[in-house]
Amino acid sequence: MADSFMGKAATMEIPINSNGETLAEDDSLEQDLQQVMVSGPNLNETSIVSGGYGGPAGGIIPTSSIKGPAIHFNPQYVDRRRPPAPNCALVPGAEPQPTDLRMKSRAQGVGLVPSQSAASRIANQNQTDQPFTGSGMHHSNSNQNMSVEEANRGVAVEKLDSVKKWGINTYKCTKQMFSERFGRGSRTVDLELEAQIDVLRDTKRKYESVLRLTSALTSHFYNLVQTQQALGDTFADLSQKSPELRDEFGYNAETQKLLCRNGEALLGAINFFVSSINTLVNKTMEDTLMTIKLYEAARLEFDAYRADLEELSLGPRDAATMVRIEVSQQQYQVQRDKYERLRSDVTIKLKFLEENKVKVMHKQLLLFHNAISAYFAGNQQQLEQTLRQFNVKLKPPGSDKPSWLEES
Repeated sequence: MADSFMGKAATMEIPINSNGETLAEDDSLEQDLQQVMVSGPNLNETSIVSGGYGGPAGGIIPTSSIKGPAIHFNPQYVDRRRPPAPNCALVPGAEPQPTDLRMKSRAQGVGLVPSQSAASRIANQNQTDQPFTGSGMHHSNSNQNMSVEEANRGVAVEKLDSVKKWGINTYKCTKQMFSERFGRGSRTVDLELEAQIDVLRDTKRKYESVLRLTSALTSHFYNLVQTQQALGDTFADLSQKSPELRDEFGYNAETQKLLCRNGEALLGAINFFVSSINTLVNKTMEDTLMTIKLYEAARLEFDAYRADLEELSLGPRDAATMVRIEVSQQQYQVQRDKYERLRSDVTIKLKFLEENKVKVMHKQLLLFHNAISAYFAGNQQQLEQTLRQFNVKLKPPGSDKPSWLEES
């Protein structure tokens, strides 16, 4: 008996579902029943597993050799498994059947046919009812992040292109510069303009020397005026304390005060002269020299691209070289226009600078001469007239000292 039972257990088939999970006995029977009711039994493809090891072909007996029906339909089994209706009354004397939640839900789902249109409507309704769900916010955030990344990528590409162009331009200009230094390359020269530039640089060096010397004169003369003022104050104090020498100390005190007053006038004229020379040298001339530096850089770039175009023109004339020659021709034309424009700017600025320099220096040199002559001649009236002529305003005494608000 035990051997028979173990033999049957050894050949028993265990039903599983599509997910690889084992099915309960009731579920497997119901699935077999539904399959038979839908398609009907196919005895030609059905096989029965025997209960022992003595059967043919390893315990598998083909059903084609079995006569008679292999499966009997039992309607009572279906009725017994169907749960009772929720609203129906129990038959008197009948035992209440235990309700299974799984079977109840299965019974309620019998006869429902899935509809694709209904499913799509439900999905659309869920999407419209929940517009601000986490997935939507995440999608909007992802779009914003993508736009920011694209903008950053575009900026990085532009910077890379600018660095690439700068590198190529620097290489060509450096090559041209060394070729000119070692006498291997040619350079574009405008003899007249180059001579004017050299004169301007020499003039600037000399004017800087004049500015340095007049600044030193202003400093020394300021110290002289301060000394004369201190000396006049000392003489005035001694004239009050020395009755026997009151007149002598008084004369010297008045003389030193007069010299100090005239010295302040001359100091104002010299300061005006220094300020005008400083503006001419460090602003007007410097601006022209900055334009000259741009012109020289443009000339170097122009010669570099010109040499590159000449080198390509001497090479082979294949398709790739012709494309490079065309690109180089365009770059050469751009550099040539830039060079011509800056050369015109330099010419105009040199002309205006020369006119401005003559006008400014004529006025300032006349002021300096008249002020120095009047001071050392002791002509106070002429010195004051000179200051009025050139609109030189003197600072009131004590204006250099900080106010009591600044001191506190």
